[in-house]
Amino acid sequence: MPSVKFIAHDGTESEVHVAAGTNVMHAAVDNGVRGILADCGGACSCATCHCYVDEAWQERIGSPDEVEEQMLDFVMELQPNSRLSCQIVVDDSLDGLVIRLPASQI
Repeated sequence: MPSVKFIAHDGTESEVHVAAGTNVMHAAVDNGVRGILADCGGACSCATCHCYVDEAWQERIGSPDEVEEQMLDFVMELQPNSRLSCQIVVDDSLDGLVIRLPASQI
């Protein structure tokens, strides 16, 4: 079962194990990780699951599609490695994925 490490803006770390096929947003919400609001439940329509993909993982994760790119225009503290966690699906190749969380969501 792949693991995902979440690092909050204050440096607090949470590592969770999730079933392959789970998106990063659900991995956070289902395991009580603070910092992911997920108001729309993963429909890519609110940007409250904004996160930063750790540099070491950016190439494996890939780039956001056009819809996600448009939603990212609404986030606070946008960075080149910003993604919506509802759009990142965990599989075995992402075991150990590191996700950093912003100080606040919109």
